[in-house]
Amino acid sequence: MDQANIVIIGGGVVGCAIARALSARWDDVFALEAMPKMGMGASTRNSGVIHSGIYYPAGSLKARHCVRGNQLTKEFCAAHNVPHRNTGKIVVAESAAETAELEALMERGRKNGVEGLRIVDRAAIRAREPHVEGMVALEVPSTGILSSEDLVKAYARIAQQQGANLVTQARVTGLEPRGNLVRVTSVAGEIEARCVINSAGLFADEIAALLGSSLAERRIYPVRGEYCELVRAKWDWVRGLVYPLPHSDGLSLGTHLTKTIGGSVLIGPTAHYVPSKTDYEQNREPLEEFAHRAKALLPDITVADMVPAYTGIRAKLVPPDQYGIADFIIERDPQFPNVIQLIGIESPGLTSAPAIAAHVEQLVSEILN
Repeated sequence: MDQANIVIIGGGVVGCAIARALSARWDDVFALEAMPKMGMGASTRNSGVIHSGIYYPAGSLKARHCVRGNQLTKEFCAAHNVPHRNTGKIVVAESAAETAELEALMERGRKNGVEGLRIVDRAAIRAREPHVEGMVALEVPSTGILSSEDLVKAYARIAQQQGANLVTQARVTGLEPRGNLVRVTSVAGEIEARCVINSAGLFADEIAALLGSSLAERRIYPVRGEYCELVRAKWDWVRGLVYPLPHSDGLSLGTHLTKTIGGSVLIGPTAHYVPSKTDYEQNREPLEEFAHRAKALLPDITVADMVPAYTGIRAKLVPPDQYGIADFIIERDPQFPNVIQLIGIESPGLTSAPAIAAHVEQLVSEILN
């Protein structure tokens, strides 16, 4: 039986960031990914935004890792030629009556350590985004945009250069504690590890269940987000990142406008619970619904201005009949202390990835050292 120091289950952006961090300190690091290549799930099916950290409760892992990850992600992208821009963004209120909500959002961001936040008026909105309508907005200068696919590739490339073994088409089918080791069975074979890290994204609860962990009770509820795209002739309608006020139920940040790193403009994502973690296409929203949602920000938009784009599925810990923002779970398993569980790693996971990796590195050090 082959043995390793560390086995990471999941090769998304967080798994690859962890592999990059850990392989700089330890030998025999393996990352097992079920798909044919790294980062094919939520890691690259998103808006590609480098979030600032304004939305999350003070002191939460989401707030701490997002604010730290914002800086670390930008530094990593600059050092490793990952396409990115610090664009800033505006969160737009439709009426002056919503100013109090913007001010509350600004105060939350300041408590989280987000700098440069300010409320701007309609004239400032129009000067920044001539086609966008709104009475007042929160300006967030630290928000940016990147190529999520290039980011995943860069983390993976550096991990491999440092000696990590990244194995694709290696869906994990069994976990068996064996003394101070855990036997990991995948379709690619078996290996025993001194430390196992569950970074399986949408399937993290199922991996926890394979182990028999009580954390498997923290069930993941898949929420699909759909995007459409402005036709090329209308790309100049949006210059940067434009968001509405977030959903009051915590389900999502709302259907927003994203000027991508390639110059196109995304509209979305929507947010709907779906029964399957792989249901990317059934019963997609018609373009008429996107037009209706987008008109609050882009009054001139019509169905003819849009084409369908991709979809993504996020790993929600909040069930459909409840409200609120659930925090990341990042901890050593209470029953199996040489296993580290990452469950509910949804947005802002892309931004938070290097900060999460640093957190996991500390936990791994407790186990191996």
